[in-house]
Amino acid sequence: MPRAFDPAVVLGAPLMANLATSEADGAPRVSPVWYIWEDAALWMPSNTGSGAARRLAVEPRCAVEITDFEREAGRLLHLGLRGRGEVLPMQPDRFRRLLAKYLGPEEGWNPWFIDNVARIDDPAGRLIRLAPESVFTNNVSHFRTGPDLAWPPGAGPA
Repeated sequence: MPRAFDPAVVLGAPLMANLATSEADGAPRVSPVWYIWEDAALWMPSNTGSGAARRLAVEPRCAVEITDFEREAGRLLHLGLRGRGEVLPMQPDRFRRLLAKYLGPEEGWNPWFIDNVARIDDPAGRLIRLAPESVFTNNVSHFRTGPDLAWPPGAGPA
């Protein structure tokens, strides 16, 4: 029995999202991405050479799926966002906040990663913005305990 939950539970967590896009011929593609939720939109890092950015320029319809699974806690939350993605110029301050979500405080960041992978000030850097047209939540955390003991604790049956 699917149950709704507050999307903020998943959107605020440092989880991996899967960005689904389509090639011009309709062939599906999925890319794992980091993300941050700000200004009623999901923001994901990209660059001018990325396949996702290229595909969204041709076909902006996309979907993002995020799953929060923790076996020991009995938690299984699924969040789906669907809409049109747009590729925007890099916003270094927003990108720093996104990185901090996953890497912690900036003073602890690996300089090699920032200089060679994240490259905050790279002119080719982009952000993909998805302001969802639809949002789907499914809390199936009762897979281990049954609905009476489902996550979050004390939630009880739907």
